[in-house]
Amino acid sequence: MKILIMGGAGMIGQKLLNLILNKGELRGQKISEITLFDIIDAPYPKNTSTSIITKTGDISDPKVSNVLVSSEPDIIFHLAAIVSGQAEQEFDLGWNINARGSWGLFDAVRHRGEGYCPRVVFTSSIAVFGAPFPDQIPDNFFTTPLTSYGAQKAISELLLADYSRKGMIDGISIRLPTICVRPGKPNLAASGFFSGIIREPLNGKEAILPVSKDVRHWHATPRSAAGFLVHAAEIDTVNLNNRITLNMPGLSVTVQEQIEALERVAGSDVVKLIKHQSDPIIEKIVSGWARDFETKRSIDLGFKAESNFDEIIKIYIEDDLEK
Repeated sequence: MKILIMGGAGMIGQKLLNLILNKGELRGQKISEITLFDIIDAPYPKNTSTSIITKTGDISDPKVSNVLVSSEPDIIFHLAAIVSGQAEQEFDLGWNINARGSWGLFDAVRHRGEGYCPRVVFTSSIAVFGAPFPDQIPDNFFTTPLTSYGAQKAISELLLADYSRKGMIDGISIRLPTICVRPGKPNLAASGFFSGIIREPLNGKEAILPVSKDVRHWHATPRSAAGFLVHAAEIDTVNLNNRITLNMPGLSVTVQEQIEALERVAGSDVVKLIKHQSDPIIEKIVSGWARDFETKRSIDLGFKAESNFDEIIKIYIEDDLEK
């Protein structure tokens, strides 16, 4: 089996790669080759018997997608994107990468023809929802994104659904919660502070909180995100009945509850490193985000996430805390 991970140098791409290598197979088949694609070279373990190929390029260029699918990978994980804050600030770049890039990939698969129909797992986002919405969003709630990033993800969902309906792709879109706690350095995601107020204090650094403590949001760990992707690659999409987009399970907590969990896990001195500094731009973006979900469909299909925020923090400490 051949696998293509688009966005393979990113945090989730790396988590996914390691999970796949540990499993050794997907859908009951041994993995013979993994291609990692990103704008930069993706790192990978050198002590593996699996053939790993790295490729770089710009996903907004259709020629790049044509090259990537020329080897006809059996499973394509489409994680490649620029993050929410950058997509909002750089309009053309956001649309070129997040929307035209997806369309170019799907069309490259279509034009292979001759019965080629890979499983394509697309990482969408809860940013496809925009206020006003109920306190808990049901599985059948409509999408009205209030950011360019959310609109780009929603359009990619629709494209994948149509190509799948036509039998050109065997697709599934999974709307990820905000991934927390993200390891590494802060990025340009508007949601980055949700991780920052946990990650930075645990590493002995000051963290800026740009919103009020009563902000509520929907979270899952990087470990869960990788698990979602692998499970999405393996389930029978016939069971989706053409509704190929799923809200992933997660945990709804306030910033205050995040901080309380941090104090329980790491102590009050760590919490003191969080400093409130209001950012009107971030506050406006976050105010239009969903806060809680009823995810019966995905849970019934076997997707799993964390049940409390203490667990989320402990997973970060176990998997990613700088030693």
